[in-house]
Amino acid sequence: MATPEASQRVGLLFGSFNPIHTGHLILANFMATRTDLSAVWLVVSPQSPFKVEEELLPEAARLSLVELAIAGNDRLRALDVEFTMPRPSYTIDTLDELRRQHPGTEFVLITGGDNLAGLPRWKGAERLRTELDVYVYPRPGFAVDVLPDWPRVRVVEAPLLDISATFIRHSLQAGASIRYLVPDDVAQEIEAKGYWQR
Repeated sequence: MATPEASQRVGLLFGSFNPIHTGHLILANFMATRTDLSAVWLVVSPQSPFKVEEELLPEAARLSLVELAIAGNDRLRALDVEFTMPRPSYTIDTLDELRRQHPGTEFVLITGGDNLAGLPRWKGAERLRTELDVYVYPRPGFAVDVLPDWPRVRVVEAPLLDISATFIRHSLQAGASIRYLVPDDVAQEIEAKGYWQR
């Protein structure tokens, strides 16, 4: 895919997407179509510094599921940029790499309200605070408290579904239906490959 025009603002939605589900897609599409963002890139993280690798599908499999889920939506894109970077992946390092690959593109971090309080402790927090707009969406059960020293944080009232990838994995392990929790193409791929099934 071609490098975006310099005038574009692109949202970065990081995640393990283990698996991608309807909640991720509604959020990404909302941000891409109802804010000032031109597109949202879903950055598939091979290893989060905040999560253990329990039940984590191989990165290529998770990327493939994301690509299936967003097929036909030209405002959404799956990225594997972190696959070749040192692990664990840190947002500031990925941001630097994306700026190198896409000079002139303005990136915006999309994160959940559950992560907001921890932002000042992230690697490169001072640079993130001063160089990056941050769009925060509410998460069920988490209050979104404003960070007074982070003037570039904006709360976006995106519609949310209280769906978790953990719930989907456990449903699969129990032999329960995941219909409507993930797109049909994703469900078919999960079934065909036997992901998370006993």
